[in-house]
Amino acid sequence: MEIWINPACSKCRSAISLLDEEGAEYTVRRYLEDVPSAAEIRDVLERLGLEPWDITRTQEAVAKELGMKGWARDAGSRERWVAALAEHPRLIQRPIITAEDGTAVVARTDEAVRDALGRSQGEDPSTSL
Repeated sequence: MEIWINPACSKCRSAISLLDEEGAEYTVRRYLEDVPSAAEIRDVLERLGLEPWDITRTQEAVAKELGMKGWARDAGSRERWVAALAEHPRLIQRPIITAEDGTAVVARTDEAVRDALGRSQGEDPSTSL
């Protein structure tokens, strides 16, 4: 299991604390320093079952500078969004946990972190809470 974090983010710190409390084995990726490639972003999006605009922090200053709120949200615009996330990783919603079962979750709540833990431990997420 890997968790993409920004250490300055309270949601990320909370997710790490919960993982530690549960004794989970995980790898931390400080994605602002170890920037994911466009291919890695595509992979995480597939694992999440989401589109790039679903994980974009559109309130960030750089998103406003780029005018991202006005960008099309369709298949033809997908690569433009992915490229922007790769070029400006601060735009990526956080934390993201990639689970051992090949899925991923945006872990902004304790429930989402527990869901990822269940997926990594081979449990049915609906029974792990």
